Amino acid sequence: MTEPLAPFSAAVNGCFSQGAAAYDSNARLQRGIAARLEGLCRRRALPLPPGPRADLGAGSGLLSRALERALGGPSFLRVDQCAALLEQESLVPQQRWDLNQGLPLELRDAACLASSFALQWLEQPQEQLEHWCSCVQAGGWLLLAVPTSGSFPIWKEAALNAAVPCTALVLPEAQPLIATAEAQLELVCQQQLRFSRPNPGGLRFLQQIKAIGAQASRGPQLPAGQLRRLLRHWPGPEQAILWEVLLLIGQKR
Repeated sequence: MTEPLAPFSAAVNGCFSQGAAAYDSNARLQRGIAARLEGLCRRRALPLPPGPRADLGAGSGLLSRALERALGGPSFLRVDQCAALLEQESLVPQQRWDLNQGLPLELRDAACLASSFALQWLEQPQEQLEHWCSCVQAGGWLLLAVPTSGSFPIWKEAALNAAVPCTALVLPEAQPLIATAEAQLELVCQQQLRFSRPNPGGLRFLQQIKAIGAQASRGPQLPAGQLRRLLRHWPGPEQAILWEVLLLIGQKR
């Protein structure tokens, strides 16, 4: 990396480093999304041109491995700022890099750029997506999965009712991301998915988020008293945990 990490990027890196060893076993939704993208690529038999292939924010390689199974050919370069996650794989091409700096020069004119559950951690997701699209060569592909702003309504509801700040990561809205991609790509797949998971209670849910290193927040951590109020106002198990995920597959014009 060419510059020191900004404070929030450093916090994200630290959190994921702490959860790296158990990431693969705990990241069930991320594994499911990787499998969905693998299936879509198999069915569409994406014709990838020669050129660099990279998984942006690759983490432990869940998406890279799925796409390599589906597409064959050269390995995907794993790009991530978290060394502890990259170290979960060996003998694969990888580069430690802060994606807030854009893309490494060697990924300009890429044949395929893929990313899952990484764009939301960047300072300017829409601008970075525009940059990623510009780095794909004509005839190349962009594959994207990103959680969006409709996620975690019960967390937001609990914080509102408890009159405490909501420390959930502010996620990007889907429509501006779609418009950004459509400006440069021919979208062959556009899905706004909603996933429901059992609500184990506020404390257990927050522990699950922490287990994969996804607890970084742009706001300060809640003091103990505010956390207790949040947990008292957390909805019961009749309300599920909801994720909203945008999935895009597009070919550069």
